[in-house]
Amino acid sequence: GVDCVLFNEEYMTCMWGSRETLTANYSLYYWYENRSPVVECKQYLQDQGIRVGCQFNESEIIQFQPFRVLINASLSGRTLEVRSERMELQDLVKPEAPVNLTIHNMSSNQLQLTWTSPYPKAQCLEHAVKYKSNKDTSWTVHQVKGEVFSFPSVDYEKYYTFYVRSKINNYCGSTQLWSEWSIPVVWGSNSTSKGAVEEQLHWFWIHMVLIPVASCLLLLVLVVLLVRMERVWVILMPRIPNPSKNFDELFITHNGNFQEWAGVPKDVVESFKPNYSENICYVSELPPKDSYEPLWEGSNHPPPSVMPGASDTPPEHSPYKNSYVG
Repeated sequence: GVDCVLFNEEYMTCMWGSRETLTANYSLYYWYENRSPVVECKQYLQDQGIRVGCQFNESEIIQFQPFRVLINASLSGRTLEVRSERMELQDLVKPEAPVNLTIHNMSSNQLQLTWTSPYPKAQCLEHAVKYKSNKDTSWTVHQVKGEVFSFPSVDYEKYYTFYVRSKINNYCGSTQLWSEWSIPVVWGSNSTSKGAVEEQLHWFWIHMVLIPVASCLLLLVLVVLLVRMERVWVILMPRIPNPSKNFDELFITHNGNFQEWAGVPKDVVESFKPNYSENICYVSELPPKDSYEPLWEGSNHPPPSVMPGASDTPPEHSPYKNSYVG
């Protein structure tokens, strides 16, 4: 057989098996009674190279028109045709799960649960709400016509978990295809009004999306500042000062005169100049030994006397040899 499901009136799939159960080559043809010719599927769904279904886009879907499909199975040169029963697409709609579940605290211990549905025709939906507290063992389910559910009485010492799902009502179709259950919302003493799952999603977006994006933007801003702002370069990489330019005036303008360059007054400069003089002292060398003169010449001291008992003749090596003795 062929099972067709129209998902939220956006696209439809018709499945006829799986790779484990299929061995032949399959082709699907479809048509609307008294409206269009037979057309082959334009987008097959495959499982490891074997056709297991067909997907129809929104332009190929016509509700409130009898719909039929034909499956051709080819195996070993033989072809087997399988015709489906007549189908009404409005009875095959499966809505998308409700979103934006919100709990409002009302007066007299009453809660109000609201939500929205992505299905384009909200008036064609009916809903089911299931809930239980942390002390309950089973779920309680209520059928709801609109998108509001009032919980009459709550126990503030408990916390409650709520789910919602939707399906097409009897005014718009005849189906038992319910949507998937929504993301839960939790209320109570040990939870927040957003629910544990939404809180986890909240932190997921902060840590996995917001923080990395913010870090990349901050890094980009810093790179732009480093490239464009010279002051930042000066702060991060200070230049080594060059004092040579500060002394150009000393050597070029004042010819190395430090007093003029430094602005020292002339009277201060004059006060440091010496105001005394010294006599010149001449120094000469001693005459050679051959032209030796008596040490007492020009002196008031008498020559040394000869020691008693000494010979009148000076020794050969005496320094007084050939000298006058008086």
